[in-house]
Amino acid sequence: MTAPWDDWNHIIKLDPDKTLAGDDTFEDVCETGTDAIEIGGTLDMTQEKMQAVIDACAKYDVALYQEPSNPAVVVDHNALDGYLVPIVLNAGDIAWMTGFHKEWVKMSDVDWETTTTEAYIVMNPDASVAELTDADCDQSAADVAAYAEIAEQMYGQEIVYIEYSGMFGDPDVVEAAQEKLDEATLFYGGGIHDYESARTMAQHADTIVVGDLVHDEGVEAVRETVEGARDAKKAHAESA
Repeated sequence: MTAPWDDWNHIIKLDPDKTLAGDDTFEDVCETGTDAIEIGGTLDMTQEKMQAVIDACAKYDVALYQEPSNPAVVVDHNALDGYLVPIVLNAGDIAWMTGFHKEWVKMSDVDWETTTTEAYIVMNPDASVAELTDADCDQSAADVAAYAEIAEQMYGQEIVYIEYSGMFGDPDVVEAAQEKLDEATLFYGGGIHDYESARTMAQHADTIVVGDLVHDEGVEAVRETVEGARDAKKAHAESA
């Protein structure tokens, strides 16, 4: 059975606490050619902010997912294709492995048919997500590869997410993780800012995630990353 993200090359992650760049609109963002929009952020998240961005993207023809950072911000919306819920494998704070998730289950009837966890490995110690989760980011390529293997083989995760949020990561680390995965989809996020950076990481990750770029530089820059990801996958398919 295939999952939607099996065919994704590119995701835009929209932070509800940030504005779009320049005169860009949410219609512009949804029409960049990205495969999916993921709505989520680390700091100052509220249900109202989430709701506003979901409403703004709801009418456009692009896969739409919420990535809730805590159960209080979960939005029930017909336009959502589902929920991608982080668990942080290298978190020092256990709440990011099971704590918040337990509270969500206690608070509401979770729709498990549309809910999937993302097994995060956080790698930038200066990122907000690292500070918030107390993540141990001192991980070698072998460590990350082991986390990826554990995520898939022990915990049955469909998505492994290497997150360098705020910086461009090490392609060798991403490649090491990919080599350990059989069927899980490997997401990569962090420092994707142009065609070349997108193409570089898309050679190793199944799906690249662009976040800050859409808020800082805008949709024209994002379109370049869409092309970079697609060209990397096309080249890989032709060489296979």
